[in-house]
Amino acid sequence: MKAKTQIVISSAMFRRRNLAVRAAIALLALATAVIPALADDTLGAASNDPKAIRPFHINVPQEQLDDLRQRLAATRWPDKETVIDESQGIRLEEMQALVHYWATDYDWRKCEANLNALPEFVTTIDGVDIQFIWVRSKNPNALPMILTHGWPGSPLEFLKVIGPLTDPVAYGGRAQDAFDVVIPAIPGYGFSGKPVDLGWNPDRVARAWDVLMKRLAYTRYVSQGGDHGSVISDALARLAPPGLLGIHLTMPATIPANLVKGINSGDPAPTGLTAPEQRAYNALSTFFGKNAAYGAMMVTRPQTIGYALTDSPSGLAAFTYEKIAEWTDSDGHPERVISRDEILDDITLYWLTDTGASSSRFYWENNNNNFSAAAQKTDQIKVPVAITVFPHEIYRAPESWSRQAYPSLYYFHEVAKGGHFAAWEQPKLFSEEMRAAFKPLRGAQVTALNQ
Repeated sequence: MKAKTQIVISSAMFRRRNLAVRAAIALLALATAVIPALADDTLGAASNDPKAIRPFHINVPQEQLDDLRQRLAATRWPDKETVIDESQGIRLEEMQALVHYWATDYDWRKCEANLNALPEFVTTIDGVDIQFIWVRSKNPNALPMILTHGWPGSPLEFLKVIGPLTDPVAYGGRAQDAFDVVIPAIPGYGFSGKPVDLGWNPDRVARAWDVLMKRLAYTRYVSQGGDHGSVISDALARLAPPGLLGIHLTMPATIPANLVKGINSGDPAPTGLTAPEQRAYNALSTFFGKNAAYGAMMVTRPQTIGYALTDSPSGLAAFTYEKIAEWTDSDGHPERVISRDEILDDITLYWLTDTGASSSRFYWENNNNNFSAAAQKTDQIKVPVAITVFPHEIYRAPESWSRQAYPSLYYFHEVAKGGHFAAWEQPKLFSEEMRAAFKPLRGAQVTALNQ
């Protein structure tokens, strides 16, 4: 039985960690990010008040890491694929190399130290602990932004953009481009709690995100997301809580209703589509026809796939690494844009938190076409919407479809490189897009602050 990850919370430790955080963040090029100034009544008796913002610290027991290495060493491998490409999945030689490195050279403690060097917190919302990173800019007029990950990603996707977003001047931006960033783990992912009741779908997570931002004393904020994060941001925009200024998406839901059936059935693209529309149609048809089996499994049988993901770290690695390889802008070699250690940080996070099954259940709870404008009810969204298209996303959303799907779309931009994990792959480009996309909304933020 796996030892539980320890969460150490004490006021003395938190004071000591504040000093360590400041030093470590400087080493991580986050020197301008500051520890959030929590009100005494918010932090107060943190361990006794579920609504309090409680400090969070990661300390994985060594026996859990030893158990992981032993399991990796005992991997039972399948026979070699019978093709010379990736058409049957990740090739044996590639997986063996990844697992060997994971078992012998990879060091989780480096990731753990990097995370513990950041301001980490946890609060309870709707009965579930929400763990999050919260880094504030030194700019008092910084725009608060909540960043939401997807699968097989995690909050780790956003670590490299914390500096550029909170301290834009140090990264080629302007002081007035600064953001405060809040990076939560979706319930059932990472160090957030695992829901034990039904109904934790994108709408419920969106409501929790609004509670979180209001609990952090933000009266105005924006939301950004890709993958699940896009779906949750859509839900938040439909909810339109007071204070939500706008959303930014990297995986928008733009398929017109009349094309959904043909795409799902693998029918040829109809006549009359523009070149970008035909490209998007073909990409989605290929995705649903050849590459979506992982999602079908999690949507229909999350518990069944959960046994494999929970018992076999090599199985977990293959299941997730395949999508990282396929969806990055890397010609199938993700280490070209994300280091091997960073990829294993993400996979190891899933393993150590035992979230193979619980993260899969989010698909079951969602059980929707995340690319369909009708399914995501995008026509109900009234708050401002911004979209950035990264060329190796699952599909490139055409501007024509995007404007039809999102009546309140005010920003649309296609960039030259990057894939599904935009912030992870291209942190500089992603940060520049956040500055440009949300610049028109900062006036509302300043107005609110001056009222």
